[in-house]
Amino acid sequence: MGFVGGTWRVLHDGEPVGGITVEEADFPWLSGRFAPAPAFARVEPLFARELALMRVAMTAPAEEDEPWEAWEAAYNEVRRVVALSSPSGPVPEFLLHIEGGRAWFRWSDEPFDDASSA
Repeated sequence: MGFVGGTWRVLHDGEPVGGITVEEADFPWLSGRFAPAPAFARVEPLFARELALMRVAMTAPAEEDEPWEAWEAAYNEVRRVVALSSPSGPVPEFLLHIEGGRAWFRWSDEPFDDASSA
């Protein structure tokens, strides 16, 4: 399956909140232009919080678990309220970041293990 040029949909309660047109595929990550739909305003704060906490966790000393636990809780909220759909259908597992007009994500047909976050 070729990824570049494909459009993935981000959904909230089955309603589109935006589309990601893939511009780069750097396994396991895909990234591209994010075009928000009007409904994105409802979930945008979740993505902003998730990214802010991830950046804090990435700069924290390696022995500190709390920053990553805070990020994980924020990301679990993102996963609770949004779904990701590939050009060929729903994706059961994903890690998605959205900031401004950019999005980057990885996905799997199987659940991720705990070691493959961020």
